[in-house]
Amino acid sequence: MDQIVNVEEFQELAKRALPKMYFDFYNGGAEDQHTLKENVEAFRRIMFRPRVLVDVSKIDMSTSILGYPISAPIMIAPTGNHKLAHPKGLFRETATAKAAAACNTIMIVSYMSSCTIEEIASSCYAVRFLQLYVYKRRDVTAQMVKRAEKAGFKAIVLTVDVPKLGRREKDIKNKMIPPKLKNFEGAFSMEVRPNKGSGVEAFTSRAFDSSLSWKDIEWLRSITELPILIKGILTHEDALKAVEAGVDGIVVSNHGGRQLDYSPATITVLEEIVQAVGGSIPVFFDGGVRRGTDVFKALALGAKAVLIGRPIVYGLAAKGEDGVKKVIEMIKNEFEITMALSGCPTIADITRNHVRTENEKLHSLL
Repeated sequence: MDQIVNVEEFQELAKRALPKMYFDFYNGGAEDQHTLKENVEAFRRIMFRPRVLVDVSKIDMSTSILGYPISAPIMIAPTGNHKLAHPKGLFRETATAKAAAACNTIMIVSYMSSCTIEEIASSCYAVRFLQLYVYKRRDVTAQMVKRAEKAGFKAIVLTVDVPKLGRREKDIKNKMIPPKLKNFEGAFSMEVRPNKGSGVEAFTSRAFDSSLSWKDIEWLRSITELPILIKGILTHEDALKAVEAGVDGIVVSNHGGRQLDYSPATITVLEEIVQAVGGSIPVFFDGGVRRGTDVFKALALGAKAVLIGRPIVYGLAAKGEDGVKKVIEMIKNEFEITMALSGCPTIADITRNHVRTENEKLHSLL
């Protein structure tokens, strides 16, 4: 392939580079994969309302997240097992972390990373958050939080949409075997039997705490002073509960279409959640971001920043650390052009009036 010009081309390179089992693991969704596809397609139904004759000779994409400055409102979403994302297993989360640091952005490190959180923290200087699942053994989770604090992580991102693993049929067919996770060596057994289908499902069923509920936010708060974000909110009802629980932010997410199929595309519910919290806490966005235009649309609908997941993995699989940097810079460059062509020299200039959603188009026809 000649010069790579968009994320979709990185996806194709990743498909060529990786064994089918691993590419399917990263690329696949739950059941019919309706939500997976809609996460991307729903962006295409949102149109711009650009303003002209605005001085856009200087574009400032910078913003801050929980007080930490970053170069653009684009962060790295938590994605697990980066060792599998490189054909020879040479590049792992440490490579992704270095790319994030080079691009001056925040990496949310997956609880299910191939490297220990200490290895990631020592690989480079950067702001990092830790994504957290709660295991049945709460002491394992509590120990991980304490390790994150000691390693200098700046926030906890609690993923709340996995009481059970979504039915990922590609992983079942491939008998996907999850690698052993260095963060939990000695904590509990991670042995699975691949002849029974997806080893990922077998592991999560045994380890994850499906009794997790809103009252447990208080427990998490009691064991850490770090800010807590909740990832996996899709309704205004749960957004209000999150505010009541005292969390420090929300990530609107359907787990990349990997959990409950036929849940809504995240961009279609973002505005509902932003309106529900009324500015009391920041709202971040995850799901389907493939272009800088998508970043602009999410911000126009009220997101403070977006998280990108699969594109990072594609970049890592195709070209290692340089591939991750290229993906981030590519989306940043597209975002900068979108800001200029929409008449928005700064992030603060991006408003709801700059986009027109599908619902608004339908109303105009009535």
